[in-house]
Amino acid sequence: MAGLSKGSVAALLAAAVGALCLLLESSLPWLVKFPAAWVLPATDWAGAGMEWFLALIKPTARGFSALMFYPMEAANFVLSHTPWPLVICAATALAWTLGGVRMALMAVIGLGFVLASGYWPESMNTLALVAVSVPLALVIGGGIGILANEYPRIRQPVQAVLDIMQTVPTFAYLTPLLVLFGFGPVVGLIASAIYAAPPMARNVLLGLERVEPEIKEAAIMAGGTRLQQLFQCEIPSAGQQIMVGVNQCLMAALSMVIIAAVIGGFDDIGWEVLLTMRKAQFGQSLLAGLVIVIFAILIDRMSGTLTEDRREKHDARVAWAILALGAAVSAAFWSSLQQPGAHALFNPLADSVDRGLSAFTTANAGALTALKNNVMFYVLLPVRIGLDQAVLPFTWGFAWTPAMSLGLFAAGAAAGMVLALRGQLAPGVMLLIAAGMLETGISQLPWPFVLVGAGALAWVAGGRGLAILTVVLLGTILLSGLWERALLSLYLSGAAVFACAMMGGAIGLASAVSPGVWRLVRPICDMLQTIPLFVFLIPVLMVFQIGEFSAFLAIIAYAIVPMIRYTRHGLVSTPDEMVEAATASGATRWQMLKDIRAPYAAPSILLGLNQTILYAFAMLVIAALIGTTGLGQSIYLALGQADVGLGISAGAAMAILALIADRMVQGFAEERRKALGL
Repeated sequence: MAGLSKGSVAALLAAAVGALCLLLESSLPWLVKFPAAWVLPATDWAGAGMEWFLALIKPTARGFSALMFYPMEAANFVLSHTPWPLVICAATALAWTLGGVRMALMAVIGLGFVLASGYWPESMNTLALVAVSVPLALVIGGGIGILANEYPRIRQPVQAVLDIMQTVPTFAYLTPLLVLFGFGPVVGLIASAIYAAPPMARNVLLGLERVEPEIKEAAIMAGGTRLQQLFQCEIPSAGQQIMVGVNQCLMAALSMVIIAAVIGGFDDIGWEVLLTMRKAQFGQSLLAGLVIVIFAILIDRMSGTLTEDRREKHDARVAWAILALGAAVSAAFWSSLQQPGAHALFNPLADSVDRGLSAFTTANAGALTALKNNVMFYVLLPVRIGLDQAVLPFTWGFAWTPAMSLGLFAAGAAAGMVLALRGQLAPGVMLLIAAGMLETGISQLPWPFVLVGAGALAWVAGGRGLAILTVVLLGTILLSGLWERALLSLYLSGAAVFACAMMGGAIGLASAVSPGVWRLVRPICDMLQTIPLFVFLIPVLMVFQIGEFSAFLAIIAYAIVPMIRYTRHGLVSTPDEMVEAATASGATRWQMLKDIRAPYAAPSILLGLNQTILYAFAMLVIAALIGTTGLGQSIYLALGQADVGLGISAGAAMAILALIADRMVQGFAEERRKALGL
């Protein structure tokens, strides 16, 4: 053992525990299925504790809720009663100021589409929520970032809290807030502010940390007080990074406002998407989804210009002229302006989409069903419950036998032995483990194997501390009684992440090799990254209806973008001197890619994988709306039943899985960076 690498030791340990569990399965069944008698009523404890705490602060929270009602109603009143020409011209004037003609045209066309869609009133309700929640999030996030900068001792705990806030599923926010603030749009507003605050806090802290020491010293030498140094020198110097935080805060707030529509109470555009999806009016659902996409793109592009280092200045007189035009048109046609909600120019198109979709699904029912069933029966189901249960005469044409299990293990062992003889012991043992997992299924894995295997992997990635943290956190899920649901979540998100890694990696590689491919892929990635999570459900639901396969596709569509971007970025950012040295030594294009670019890109690709995992977990909860099982379903059920204990426990379990995956991948990425001397 002394001469073995950490990876080999970890793989052998996990394989030994797995083999032991399989051998003792019949005599010690508790090794496979965790006994219910050992489960602690952690969900009830969490529920009781949270209910006590919520009851304690409920009067204050209800007072705050009542207070927030007024600015929200005021914003809603202003946006709803302002004539639409004035709103469009005001947005266009702002767009002109920020980005010139191109941005102004984008605003006119985008808001024109919103008006023509007939969803103008609902859109203004959504904007009212965003308009009130974003300043709240900016103040909270900015305050946290400044405090963490001023008091280094609290920086680490603050980072940990921000990590938790960003990994807790969005639905999990809503259950305690629903109990605390009561039913109504204020819940969505508060949830949006809480969800959008961490990006602001992180960017403020990052910006302040990056302020040049010379600037800080100059402020001190000028005799400024600490407040003067902070607000007159350091914050202005960190302005560009803080604007990145504002951009991300706006996008997060819009995303959360749309998700918060699931609790209803506010006739906003997110509610329209949900309502039309439930009625199977996919044409209207797509139309409402496009309205959300337009708002996301406009907000992203307009706020994104604030992050540019040298932003072009545009003539302010043009902006005032556009605004005056809007006011004049509104005044001139005040009495004849049609109610904006009455414009429904795209309804015939939406009806055509419904009819076309019905015709398409009817005409291709066989092919679509075959595609869905093939992926479910031959890919997802074996990964979920193992070949020994998934292979049945009804689906595969034959039944799985013990001899086949033996053959699978023998094949895995033989292939592993070949790799071990070639000096690759760890991959060889992992191949044998993979054969065992395929035979057993992720949802049926023995809990000692999962704890030891995850702990061993964490030890390789980040050392003893991460290994202990991983085992302890997974142990809490085990004892809380959410283990089976956690494994179901792990299975679906794992399968989706694997698909994203394969497809995203291939697309990223093609984009790095061919600029033409990247010109085609880049706008698609831009669009996918600005679409709120809800909208991803619409197209898959339109074609494949409710079910796990639709959720699988929605997760892939949302989580694949980071893998594409980071793979391409890693491959094209190889230093010129390395490329020149390889070229001078006569390396072929393939050798250049395999031996130079790919190893150098490994940390970047691992970071992309990290982001893909986090995206997959985030989408997994939203996908519960269209029929997944696991922790996402528990969180959604808890929201419907106002069960704070279940919501908190399931949300925490989901956050734990995401946190562990995040730390492990970051650990491997750091190791690669050190190996490359970066």
